[in-house]
Amino acid sequence: MGWYEEQVLPRAVELTCGGAKMERWRRQAAEGLTGTVLELGFGSGLNVGLYPDEVTEVLAVEPSELARARAAARVAASAVPVRHVGLDGQQVPLDDASADSALCTFTLCTIPDVDAALAEVRRIVRPGGAFHFLEHGLAPDEPVRRWQQRLNPLEQRLAGGCQLTRDPVALVTAAGMQVVESSARYMKGPKPWTYFTVGRAVVPG
Repeated sequence: MGWYEEQVLPRAVELTCGGAKMERWRRQAAEGLTGTVLELGFGSGLNVGLYPDEVTEVLAVEPSELARARAAARVAASAVPVRHVGLDGQQVPLDDASADSALCTFTLCTIPDVDAALAEVRRIVRPGGAFHFLEHGLAPDEPVRRWQQRLNPLEQRLAGGCQLTRDPVALVTAAGMQVVESSARYMKGPKPWTYFTVGRAVVPG
């Protein structure tokens, strides 16, 4: 990572993806998680404190050293043990079926090989376990979609590879998981960036 990616982007993500409004979405995404949870894109720990009581451990994957450092105080205060287990969601050093569920928030938009990352989720989460996700992505309205297509190259350059045109439900489905619950709507703000989807999928047996 370069200086911009390591020092600027983690702070920008924490600012834009944090706050009370985002916390409501994050809490909804975390609802129903149980047992050992794999969390892709742990970031600065904005989901810490939102895990349900049924969560017993979080296995965090996060590439940014600064984000991990900024998460340290939240992790230290967490009632749920958090263990950093890897840097790359595309190749996670965990055994098959070693987690009960998984969580990612605003992560699928940025991972370069998102199919590989979702394959890792399917491998690591036990059969019948759940994958919970909260993502921004491709809007349903054609005028907004056209703007997303126009802005996407600039978005990728300025936001660490983040893409505006990925459809999280389609990606999770293509990975072989069954999306059993999802809701999507625009938040306040520029529509190319604010079409949010929160969902839950089941890992097949």
